[in-house]
Amino acid sequence: MQFRDPLFFLMLILLPVIFWLSTRRQKILMPFSNLEERILPTASLKIFLYKLLPFLRLIILALLIAVLARPIEPLSEKDFETQGIDIVISLDISGSMLAEDFKPENRLYVAKEEAKRFIAGRQNDRIGLVIFAKKAYSQCPLTLDYKILTRLVDDVQIGMIDDGTAIGMGLATAVNRLKNSEAKSKIVILITDGDNNAGNIDPVTAAELAKTFGIKVYTICVGRGGLVDFPVVDPLFGKRYVQVQMDVDEFTLKRVADITNGRFFRARDPESLKEVYSTIDKLEKTEVKVHLYKSYNELFKYFLIPAVLLLFLELALARTVLLKVP
Repeated sequence: MQFRDPLFFLMLILLPVIFWLSTRRQKILMPFSNLEERILPTASLKIFLYKLLPFLRLIILALLIAVLARPIEPLSEKDFETQGIDIVISLDISGSMLAEDFKPENRLYVAKEEAKRFIAGRQNDRIGLVIFAKKAYSQCPLTLDYKILTRLVDDVQIGMIDDGTAIGMGLATAVNRLKNSEAKSKIVILITDGDNNAGNIDPVTAAELAKTFGIKVYTICVGRGGLVDFPVVDPLFGKRYVQVQMDVDEFTLKRVADITNGRFFRARDPESLKEVYSTIDKLEKTEVKVHLYKSYNELFKYFLIPAVLLLFLELALARTVLLKVP
């Protein structure tokens, strides 16, 4: 609750003066005969009510002053004008994403967690999901339903697609999702840990296709590269780790980013991957224009009604129980 004209509350300083004047003029002249010099219960009640009148008047005046101060409840209405960004996350789910150089978790787990964090940080942008290994599939179309999208990211597992790394197909599928978009900005976040070894579209051709449709590509290479711990399941000894040489074609990923006026990032640990997403989040912000319209709900009735009721009560007492006879 707010008051539009709070200066009226300065009138409250007059209330003590009014109270003093009321009590000074107050006289109780109630002659009655009582040989035992006892005050009757009815007389005692009249005296109490008569002494209560000045307080009643103060309350009425205070309520009326609150009415003059115009109590209101602000009601704000916002009118948004958004220039949305359409984003497709193209995620590599090839077997190499099981490598655990992001210990204690593997590359895919960390990539998924940071992707969900990125999704949660957006507000007015449509986001889609493409997954790829030997082939590429659209897992989620462009949507503003971030809860469903996050659940679909959670459901992504290695083995959903035959093993391989079709980076070009992963990018081309994402471009196909964005080509008809009318968004102000269209971007693909391409996440992989290897080099292109499958599919019938190479990454550079897919990048040229993205450029044709005005799509910017941010490429993220996850993992340290070189010899990394890779889990294998031994029939006799169960899960164990072996050192596997994993090479990354950084040159191609950088070229893809350069062709589309995007950027290449290298994420060698979970913290650096988090920083990559944070950087992309800052670079690709939705432009939101907000027009704020203010309206108010008048609340004076909550003070005026009690004041009127108390005034009627005072008048009723003065004309009945406390009636003065000259």
